[in-house]
Amino acid sequence: VLFLAYFALQVIYARRKYKISPPETTGHPEFERIFRAQANCSEYFPIFVSLLWVAGIFFHQAPLSPAGVAAACGLLYLYTRFKYFQGYAVAAQGRLGPLYASARLRW
Repeated sequence: VLFLAYFALQVIYARRKYKISPPETTGHPEFERIFRAQANCSEYFPIFVSLLWVAGIFFHQAPLSPAGVAAACGLLYLYTRFKYFQGYAVAAQGRLGPLYASARLRW
């Protein structure tokens, strides 16, 4: 949830910086990239939370602790989404590496 709050704050700061009032979603290209990055991360968050929750329930009694592996994958996923956001904010191509990494972690 802290990541989503951070992403939302970045959109607010970009709106102020480029003087784009809500409900506008177009304007300066940097604002549009930040806005899309935030929207994309928000769209995938329910899927991530659902997968992590199911993995925790399914693996919580396993002897070799696959729940630990699921938790590690969850942390890595959050990191890749953060890098996705940062890369997308700079340039649209900057999102591709972290995007593919986060997709692999979800699978």
